[in-house]
Amino acid sequence: MKRPTTGAAPGWRRIVFRYETLLVVLLVIEWLVFYRFGTSTNRRGIVVGFGTMERQFDILRHSCEIGLLALALTPVILTAGIDLSVASVLGFCAVVFGRLWHDAGLPVWCAAGATLLAGAAAGGVNALFIARFRLPPLIVTLGTYSLFRGLAEALTRGAVTYTDFPVGFLFLGQERWLGLPTQAWVFLVVALFIWTLVHRRMTGRVFRVIGFSPEGARYAGLAVGRTTALAYVMAGAIAALAALIYTARLGQAKADAAVGYELFAITAVVLGGTSIFGGRGTVPGTLLGIAVIAVLKNGLAALPAVIRLNAAEESAGLLTGMLLLVALALGAAPKLLSARRPRTPLPENLPIPKSP
Repeated sequence: MKRPTTGAAPGWRRIVFRYETLLVVLLVIEWLVFYRFGTSTNRRGIVVGFGTMERQFDILRHSCEIGLLALALTPVILTAGIDLSVASVLGFCAVVFGRLWHDAGLPVWCAAGATLLAGAAAGGVNALFIARFRLPPLIVTLGTYSLFRGLAEALTRGAVTYTDFPVGFLFLGQERWLGLPTQAWVFLVVALFIWTLVHRRMTGRVFRVIGFSPEGARYAGLAVGRTTALAYVMAGAIAALAALIYTARLGQAKADAAVGYELFAITAVVLGGTSIFGGRGTVPGTLLGIAVIAVLKNGLAALPAVIRLNAAEESAGLLTGMLLLVALALGAAPKLLSARRPRTPLPENLPIPKSP
């Protein structure tokens, strides 16, 4: 006689074998490796270990912009889209903010509000071509990737760097509030907003349906164009917010801000389990992907061997590219396995049902 099951074991199996659990294990191993071998020098010239609280706050500060871009890209990729221009929009908005405050003489917070509108408008350009004209997102955002970076270079003539921002604005990127770096609170608010939109609102379900089958979503009467446009406009606005935090953290705005950040952001989203083909993904998974990328970038900069070679950025880019390929391979593995699975042949001489 079989023993009755209580349901506890399947529940534990669902937790243990979740993809997010694998990411947590990877994050812990990664942190322990850098804790054992990593050291760094703080602003006072004192050598500190990777596990110190000061170092963890530095990770929060330096990963906030990439984290915001990854959160912005999660709804976009859920719709089976892509936005290669988010880092270029960040650089463009940083320059717009600098010009509005320094050259136009606007109050700093008015300039910040106008910058958010500029970011939303930049996302609207992507939305127009993708949602309205139904052009491929990869081609459209590849074009706007160059467009917005070129506009930033044109506005600064490739040489102007805006500095000397007010202390109140720099507080956003360089100080702490309630024990945490100020930008960490901004990140938490945006993360809660995106989580609510994706997991607690009908809009999140529409994102997934569009990712699975946009034509099916149209036949079902869903607002495919409007929802897709929302994803790209929102991505532009969040990229503008990241531009403000980036400028406040460094104390300067320049045209080459955040070059290459789109690679880290896309990797964080895909590594977090969001399918590049759309329709599947979670915000908690994206947050774990952000944490893995953040610890990787900052941990590599703390390794003595990497410091001696002065190759922190190159090493981070190399390993991030490898992580992206691994994540893509893991995402495509179920389809490949199902395609290679032998199909059971139909039996011969099936009886033909008689019509009534």
